[in-house]
Amino acid sequence: MITYNSPLSGRSFSNPCSRHPFVLILIVSLFLISATHVSAEDAMFRANPEHTGVYGNAGTEPGNSELWHFATGGIVYSSPVVANGIVYAGSEDKNLYALDAVTGKEKWKFTTGDHVFTSPTVATGAVFVGSEDKNLYAVNAATGKEKWRFAMGGWVYSSPAVADGIVYVGSTDKNLYAIDAITGKEKWKFVTGDYLDSSPAVANGIVYVGSRDKNLYAVDAATGKEKWRFDTGDRVGSSPAVADDVVYIGSEDKNLYAIDATTGKEKWRFDTGDWVDSSPVVANGVVYIGSRNKNLYAIDTATGKEKWRFVTGDRMISSPAVADGIVYVGSRDKNLYAIDAATGKEKWRFVTGDWVDSSPAIANGIVYVGSNDKNLYAIGSTKVALTNVPTTIRVAEPKNPTSRATTATTTTTAPARQTTQPAPLQYALFGAIIVIAVIVILKKQ
Repeated sequence: MITYNSPLSGRSFSNPCSRHPFVLILIVSLFLISATHVSAEDAMFRANPEHTGVYGNAGTEPGNSELWHFATGGIVYSSPVVANGIVYAGSEDKNLYALDAVTGKEKWKFTTGDHVFTSPTVATGAVFVGSEDKNLYAVNAATGKEKWRFAMGGWVYSSPAVADGIVYVGSTDKNLYAIDAITGKEKWKFVTGDYLDSSPAVANGIVYVGSRDKNLYAVDAATGKEKWRFDTGDRVGSSPAVADDVVYIGSEDKNLYAIDATTGKEKWRFDTGDWVDSSPVVANGVVYIGSRNKNLYAIDTATGKEKWRFVTGDRMISSPAVADGIVYVGSRDKNLYAIDAATGKEKWRFVTGDWVDSSPAIANGIVYVGSNDKNLYAIGSTKVALTNVPTTIRVAEPKNPTSRATTATTTTTAPARQTTQPAPLQYALFGAIIVIAVIVILKKQ
């Protein structure tokens, strides 16, 4: 038995772990589990890796009053994400911004070498964002300091998705990349036939992404090997959403497709009448998607039949988001709309100074969205304090503003994995209680 001399009392005490080495292993394991959950806060375009576009932590229903706006130096095509009371968004002025979610005050900004049109992702204590300078950056979420950068052969319009410690992102160099989130090292890359500005979705060990070569690809998340491809009739800038083993995606051939996630076989298609740059959101058996013909559609997931449509005043590039029975979406008529998800009736609208191509994110009774008028807006009913914001808050992402078909995506309702994780503090306290209990028991032996 090992004894230690206490510098405070001069007395020695025994280490129970020397007699029971498994206890030490248990204690270390519990703390590692706690630490893993503490750092597991993540927020990304379309709210989650599946890109369902459903926000489960919206809080009270937002109203259409401006709480604050933050002026950047360029258009805000990037869709914001919210994590731990901070809003992250990119701008055409080359910067990634971190703003206080309640006050709109800048906490830090990180400058890249060119326009930032992609939506950031928060995971493992870092913010991941792409730039037109052909790099994907990992930036410390608290300080704004660069952790690493990964150079690609083309512009980065695709918004990154993070799953199981891997960052998945596309580039106009035609490649889909898998990059270690901690080290920034490439794990694999998958080449398609044209630009990738679609943002990848990850579900059940498969990465789904659209390409300008007209295909939707399913790629093994671990190996980078193709599982299947589905040929649409035109370029794919829309980002996929995965729900209940079905992949939903739009195409410039004017259709929204529902495709079996395992086999790649078409289940149905819906003709919107114009290019589909917007990305779908799936909630409660309904797919919502915008089209360049000015309409937002609600489509039954089982049949592919239209339930309702809502007409805006201009093209829709923004991807819808759903929270608490309300669909939020922007339009090039300069408005952000709140629409009843069941009836398609307008609840309210908020007018900005220019196109709203950014996709909204919702957290704690506030809607965050960018505008081509160079501002990021916080819209709600009252100035709610985000004191009870869950550690995991999901968010929305955008699409390539410089190409023919720009896209933004929205996510879906429901697999259990999409639910908000319990607060990391709960895990830490649970681990600490277990450790103390084990030590007390051993001391009594």
